[in-house]
Amino acid sequence: MNQSRPKVKKSRALGVALTPKAVKYFEQRPYPPGEHGRGRKQNSDYKVRLLEKQRLRAQYDISESQMRRAYERARKTGQKTGEALVVELERRLDALVLRSGLARTIYQARQMVVHGHIAVNDRKVDKPSFRVRPDDVVMVRERSRDKYPFQVAREGGYAGEGETPRYLQVNLQALAFRLDRDPNRKEIPVICDEQLVVEYYAR
Repeated sequence: MNQSRPKVKKSRALGVALTPKAVKYFEQRPYPPGEHGRGRKQNSDYKVRLLEKQRLRAQYDISESQMRRAYERARKTGQKTGEALVVELERRLDALVLRSGLARTIYQARQMVVHGHIAVNDRKVDKPSFRVRPDDVVMVRERSRDKYPFQVAREGGYAGEGETPRYLQVNLQALAFRLDRDPNRKEIPVICDEQLVVEYYAR
């Protein structure tokens, strides 16, 4: 799916709000964009699975090749592939920067990482796909702490309505968090029927 597509339109097409701004529009028009958006559509099994895969991809803002690699790793864990896939994606550095309240959206979280503002265990990491492990400590680097987005984060401006996931220990004042343990699928705030995603790739 085109990454440059306006976020609100993309949110409506996928049936999930991808940004706080999209939530408002989504509540007003909870149907796909376009003149036929409200009409009932008969979806094939393939289309239903494809949509679910695109929906999961969009929530983590990752490419198809990244998604497929995560699926292959999940398949080899010996656990339920769908649940392992979501846990695999949730351990991405940009996803956890978002969950911790350091960023407002996954897009902002990715930018923070790419621009070198984030350190893991005191070492700069600029790859959003970096997989955080239990007991890793993630923090905003000293040189970046006075930048406006991090001042907002320190005041809790991005923390939103939801609770901080239980697998994270967060200290917004210190602009830092720790991954305590691997997440459980039930705790991960992602809207997805991951079994359909598994069926898509296993076809």
